[in-house]
Amino acid sequence: MIEVIFLILLAVIWMTFASVQDLRYREVANWLNFSLIIFALGFRFFYGLFNEDFSFFYQGLIGLGIFFVLGNLFYYSRLFAGGDAKLMIALGTVLGFTNNFFQNLKIYGLFILIFLFVGGIYGGVWSLVLSTRNFENFKKTYKKLFSENLFLINLISFLGLIILIFGFFNFVFFLFGVFVFLLPYLYIYAKAVDEACMIEAVFPKQLTEGDWLYKSVKINKTFIDARWEGLNKKEIKLLQKFRGKILIRRGIAFVPVFLISFLILVLLFKLNF
Repeated sequence: MIEVIFLILLAVIWMTFASVQDLRYREVANWLNFSLIIFALGFRFFYGLFNEDFSFFYQGLIGLGIFFVLGNLFYYSRLFAGGDAKLMIALGTVLGFTNNFFQNLKIYGLFILIFLFVGGIYGGVWSLVLSTRNFENFKKTYKKLFSENLFLINLISFLGLIILIFGFFNFVFFLFGVFVFLLPYLYIYAKAVDEACMIEAVFPKQLTEGDWLYKSVKINKTFIDARWEGLNKKEIKLLQKFRGKILIRRGIAFVPVFLISFLILVLLFKLNF
């Protein structure tokens, strides 16, 4: 059990540093994620070497492989930024607490469920704080988006009401109808928070690798596109020639969700959930 405690402490320490960095700078250094992989797998290897049983090491490699797929899936689905995806991959080397693949598979699944639940609450609270802090701008943007999409909102809401009628015969239809009815309002709310509260004007010298441009920028005859992967060092160097401020999109500091979810998982694991 001492080996599991070591991995838990290692992950908590690393994610605490990553959370502080994400909250302060909205980015997580690659060395934090990569060093967690190296330390976790290195510990597993030497533990296996001294105990003449490499099962614990192999489970770390399997976890790395599974979470490599998951991290990339979340990244290319545009749910994660690059740092979040790398941290997810790094956690795969830690979460295999046992030498049994199927038990570890349950742990992986439980972590993902906890992560999605905590992430939903965390994201909702953050968006509420942001919309409250920038209320006037948020209200103006919400009204604008609402009027621009009024026909679609009414159409989807009407569809939701029709589905709700079937809820008198089956409760599943009622729940689905409520979801469909609220969906356009939730979308407009999320879009308004993004447009009104997460766009920031910065000077080129303040840009860091991975920052997201709000819209494409033309430098002489060169276009720098706004894309999900964010800015690279070459593009930032070009943008240094730009006069005035540049609009970038700030993301939510999401790394604390990893730490909270991991601590909940450890508590449930300790309780033999």
